[in-house]
Amino acid sequence: MTSQERKQKIEAYGHAHTELTDVLKQFPKEVWNYKSSPDRWSIKEILVHLADSEANAFVRCRRVISEPGTTLMAYDQNQWSKALDYTHQTAEDTLELLKWLRKTTYNLLKSQPDSVWSNKVIHPEHGDYTLDKWLDIYSRHISSHINQMKKNYEEWKNKAN
Repeated sequence: MTSQERKQKIEAYGHAHTELTDVLKQFPKEVWNYKSSPDRWSIKEILVHLADSEANAFVRCRRVISEPGTTLMAYDQNQWSKALDYTHQTAEDTLELLKWLRKTTYNLLKSQPDSVWSNKVIHPEHGDYTLDKWLDIYSRHISSHINQMKKNYEEWKNKAN
């Protein structure tokens, strides 16, 4: 990844929470718990997933920077959703947590020297994992789930008609 591409991805990463909160304003609260099927996530469950994912990303980023050569922890997002009862967690608290985790990591990323971006750790599912790979994944993560939320909203609207 070039330095310019990296800067663009860092900015996308840093602004994703604002993009998310802007999009959430488009969805009536009654759609936030809608699921088209039991195996799909609601908007609220997606929000909780994003916060849990960001908490893992927060740690992973710091491990890549400070402990190259180590192995990252994997987690089963579907098991977390069930075991942590995502349907009954608070969307507002989740959004606050996501905001602060992301802001803190965004500020950290902006200050990293070029040499750190090639540090490698081992990801149990993806093998060698650099900070560039981490950034590529997490700079797109919220956007991909925004698309999932929009799809939920469209399905809900179609069912209501």
